[in-house]
Amino acid sequence: MKLISLVFLFLFLILAPAASAEERIELPTRPGVTQPFYLTKPKGQPRASLILFPGGFGTLEHYGPADLRRGNFLVRSRDLFVARGFTVAVMDVPSDERSLSDGFRLGAAHRSDIAAVIAYLRQAANAPVWLVGTSRGTLSAANAATLPAGGADGVVLTSTLLRRAGKRGDGTIFDADPSRITIPVLIVHNREDACPACPFELAADLLQRLARAPRKDLIAVAGGDPPISPPCRALSRHGYLGIEDQVVAAISDWITAR
Repeated sequence: MKLISLVFLFLFLILAPAASAEERIELPTRPGVTQPFYLTKPKGQPRASLILFPGGFGTLEHYGPADLRRGNFLVRSRDLFVARGFTVAVMDVPSDERSLSDGFRLGAAHRSDIAAVIAYLRQAANAPVWLVGTSRGTLSAANAATLPAGGADGVVLTSTLLRRAGKRGDGTIFDADPSRITIPVLIVHNREDACPACPFELAADLLQRLARAPRKDLIAVAGGDPPISPPCRALSRHGYLGIEDQVVAAISDWITAR
């Protein structure tokens, strides 16, 4: 069954319209600050524009072209989104930060940077703009999901930080006050996510707190390839290792089913 799905995925990628070359853009945002991101466009009118927020420290400075194909779930899966007709912008760290702390991800400066990228994408194409975060990137996505008029059209939260874990007292999605989000929200979570900060059983609580979202849903997946990284890293159930195409398809279908 897995072989059949891989064959279909291969044929889909071969027959899909060719994408433009990936471009790194340095966008002026705040005074003296630029926000870099990697942009790839599909051929023709995009179905939507997606801003992808990696987890961890949020930095791509050590990635070369090949390295961007492995590691973080969203980063390594971005070609799958492009093949399905989406413009993809992968966020890097702004010029005035070396990495993204949870406090910065939840702060006003980050919101301002994201708002500038949203405006750029709206000017580039007449298409909805969605925020897609994974792991720590869900803090960024949820923070920007409460931008006023001119903000995003929807938000997708994958492998969301749902509980404080470790000695640092890290942030969680609830620090972004999800009750203030008034755009559609999709939550995607692996039932077998073994990261202590991302217990599946709390995903339903998050869904319940999205009281003002006009459309909301929880997609639960399971399984994947045997983990080859620690449970909170990308090459595990937490990062949908081996089921990337399944998860990308579910997200893509939900975004376009409007």
